[in-house]
Amino acid sequence: MLVEGTWDLSVSTPIGKIAAVIELGRLDGALTGAARGMGEEVPLADVALEGDLLTWKQTVTQPVRLNLVFAVTVTGDTLTGTSRAGRLPASKVTGERRAVPAVGER
Repeated sequence: MLVEGTWDLSVSTPIGKIAAVIELGRLDGALTGAARGMGEEVPLADVALEGDLLTWKQTVTQPVRLNLVFAVTVTGDTLTGTSRAGRLPASKVTGERRAVPAVGER
């Protein structure tokens, strides 16, 4: 399954919905990525794909410093799952992959 590309995420947290964007790619065969949202860009760590389960870790500082662990199921160009921050309740995550512009539309 290919997960590379740009994904628009919505994370439902206790303080409201947070929009984020993740970029996934490959470097020397390994999945890598970065996340943007809340005015910051952070690298993704431990990005892994097992079947249709995509997982990664990231640290954010906005609105507070948190170490997040994501586990989402990828189905085509959509994903659903959760994000956890330590002992806090899991937050629901949904997302859609952005369409790649056709040649000539770029």
